[in-house]
Amino acid sequence: MQALLDESSGLKEIKRGDVLAGTIVQIAPHEIVVDVGSKSEGIISGREMERLPHDAFSEMKVGDEIMTYVVSPEDGNGNIVLSLSRAQTEKDWHEAEELFKTQNVFEGQVAGFNKGGLIVKVGKVRGFVPASQLVSVPGGKPGAEGEEEESKADKQWQPLVGKKLQLKVIEMDRARNRLILSERAAMRDWRKVQKEKLLSELHVGMHLKGKVISLADFGAFVDLGGADGLVHLSEISWKRVTHPKEVLKVGQEVEVEVLNVDHDRKRIGLSLKRLEADPWSTIENRYKIGQLVEGTITKLAKFGAFARIKDDDEIEGLIHISELSDGRINHPKEVVKEGLVVTLRVIRIDADKRRLGLSLKRVDQAEYVESDWRQGLQEAWEDVPPEVGEAGA
Repeated sequence: MQALLDESSGLKEIKRGDVLAGTIVQIAPHEIVVDVGSKSEGIISGREMERLPHDAFSEMKVGDEIMTYVVSPEDGNGNIVLSLSRAQTEKDWHEAEELFKTQNVFEGQVAGFNKGGLIVKVGKVRGFVPASQLVSVPGGKPGAEGEEEESKADKQWQPLVGKKLQLKVIEMDRARNRLILSERAAMRDWRKVQKEKLLSELHVGMHLKGKVISLADFGAFVDLGGADGLVHLSEISWKRVTHPKEVLKVGQEVEVEVLNVDHDRKRIGLSLKRLEADPWSTIENRYKIGQLVEGTITKLAKFGAFARIKDDDEIEGLIHISELSDGRINHPKEVVKEGLVVTLRVIRIDADKRRLGLSLKRVDQAEYVESDWRQGLQEAWEDVPPEVGEAGA
């Protein structure tokens, strides 16, 4: 009968665990009276009031609307026992549940740590980020062997306290008060969004700053701030490079030029060397046929030896095997070796094909004229692979 009367009067049944909106009708030293739309008044006890931050309590006034949690539908005096802190906790758990369902990325501040990872609160709910789910590199150094676990954790995680991280909820169990967060999963999503955004904004010729994140035999990957681009080995330097590690290192800040953007395959081609002047564009102004130069032997091949010109690291020339010695030889190693510094004569300049022909055997000639090359040396170069050009590549 009472339930029917309550229903007819527009009052709903109130039960433990309900979260209700209410209006403050009285603030007394030891309790707050709240109208929650029931036949009985709601009471926030003095003990509950002590749990509130001083600032939050001092700002409350009659007429304010607040969210409350029903601790008990009825106490000994017939009043509804309410809690403000538990209402906030319920609200925060609901927010965490929504984040878990939607898998949205949110920003959380590191509140503390233990030996297994970081503590990040979602409102009043304590979330935990295991070490395996972290991307951020702690600033502290690992503890020494034999050092206590607490001391190791202090050094490892303390620098991250107060920092804000991008996170996702990856596991939730309200009954066990368990909320597991992941920075790694959040960063994957964040980078995916950033990559799409960056791809839509990039255009060929754009100059960007980035950080080298990995090196491979074929080139270097550069993080552009949400998306990675590849600097192919041939685009690292104008001089001959056999591996990116000769020029770059992981973590290095670099400036790059966008060479191409493949929207379908979501790939970005970059160049380091295009930001520098092409040394081959001015080679005819710097070297002349018949000129003597000093060079360092850098590589031997069956058809000849490569030499890097002294004080011009970006230019390598080829000493054809026929230009190493007056006598017949079967391999350049019979005359020169890598690292040897020799005097050479320039006998061919081909800027278009990026070739510089050098001679060791003609260094001692009293006179040298370009016609010597045209009369007989052209045939000697026919066995040189056509791809041998730019810096002896």
